[in-house]
Amino acid sequence: MLSAAESSAGLLEFRVMTRVLLIDDDAELLTLLEEFLGGEGFEVGKAGDGEEGLKLAREWAPDLVVLDVMLPRLAGFEVLRRLRETSAVPVLMLSARGEPVDRIVGLELGADDYLAKPFNPRELAARIRAVLRRGKGSSGEGRLQVGDVVLDPGARVALRGGVPVDLTGTEFALLEALLRQAGAVVRRETLFRQVLGRRPTAFDRSLDVHISNLRKKLGPLPDGRERIATVRGVGYQAIRPGGVK
Repeated sequence: MLSAAESSAGLLEFRVMTRVLLIDDDAELLTLLEEFLGGEGFEVGKAGDGEEGLKLAREWAPDLVVLDVMLPRLAGFEVLRRLRETSAVPVLMLSARGEPVDRIVGLELGADDYLAKPFNPRELAARIRAVLRRGKGSSGEGRLQVGDVVLDPGARVALRGGVPVDLTGTEFALLEALLRQAGAVVRRETLFRQVLGRRPTAFDRSLDVHISNLRKKLGPLPDGRERIATVRGVGYQAIRPGGVK
């Protein structure tokens, strides 16, 4: 029987058949995480190599994938690349050494977040919930439009010039946060907290990589300017066409 705290709507949202696929070649870690996440209310699938993981990701239809970088048979980055060809399922990358280059490459390929090994299973569960919340988006306050970019939070649709733009859950949440304050500078700390669900650290470039991905997918404004401007030392600004930077 659930406790009063556990029966809150917010927690139940993640305790009813939310599927998490773990792809890692560390059998002991997989068992530990399967038991822990199962106790947190997640339905857990697991794979011990990249090829098996990619097959399960396509056939089992998980709500989120936890993907290790170093895998036998098919490397984690290649699994992510192939997965992104056909799926926008949220992906949280695991990096054995926590190398900055691993994090950056994973984010550039479309990962939603990363976590360095070793980690506390509770932190992994918290990151999983944060990524899933981004994927669900806001409560649907209505469409946002800045120039030819239209965002429909309720339908989870992004358009540029009437053409759909394929965004990850994190990219969508980040664009929504910027468009809601278009023309104003949104501080890095605010974006980290609201979108990534954590405080920024000195060497955390994840936000910058997500911004870079957004710029590539949206393309420049008709006058050649970036749609999202960097205000050095402060944050980012969604530019209104025809307005001053």
